[in-house]
Amino acid sequence: MMSQAHEPDDLLDDEKLVEGKGSERMCIVTRQSGTPDELIRFVAGPDKSVVPDLKRQLPGRGCWVTPERALIEKAIAKKLFARALKTDVKTGPDLLDMLDRLMAQQLTGMMNMARKAGQFISGATKVDASVRSGHALAVFHATDAAPDGVRKINQARKAWTLGSGAETEIPSFRLFSEQEMDELMGQNAFIHACALAGQAGEGVVKRAKMLERYRNGDKPQADLDAARTIQ
Repeated sequence: MMSQAHEPDDLLDDEKLVEGKGSERMCIVTRQSGTPDELIRFVAGPDKSVVPDLKRQLPGRGCWVTPERALIEKAIAKKLFARALKTDVKTGPDLLDMLDRLMAQQLTGMMNMARKAGQFISGATKVDASVRSGHALAVFHATDAAPDGVRKINQARKAWTLGSGAETEIPSFRLFSEQEMDELMGQNAFIHACALAGQAGEGVVKRAKMLERYRNGDKPQADLDAARTIQ
């Protein structure tokens, strides 16, 4: 009697690892593996709704998706969550926006934590100095920041890259408007800021990269900055 071939869903269980990949999980859309830090976990809620589990702490069977809005839209359209979670789950119309909001809250919360640890500073002068000294892990600008202020810090990034011989520039993020940051961060809102070395600062950068990828896909930040300059 022929043995039954394993269905792809055999690899979607949280308790099973991607073969030969250690602790990596598999995206239910792309079928590519990644570490838990690189993917977003989803579980079925008590009401059978699909719930994002950004902290990877919710109980029960989970599934994983690459953090890109278009891929999650595809998972919804093709009913991949129901297949992966092995239950008739519902995906509410606000899932995509809710996920963006949760990721934004997680990022700004980490920024506030990093600020308390001395690993996140704001103000154009301080940011410029941190970039030129090589202490900045990443810089952040409000989406409505004045072009001149952004340009000066970009010049500092380029100067540090040339002077240090680094292969890549210090990354730059523009994720929130000043008003959005006022709502999310209160008195800690900023126009220009940067993350500094340390566990909290690294946590800021990791979450910023994930939110940016969710919103923009895998399009490089440099391309987006160039598009803004042309506009």
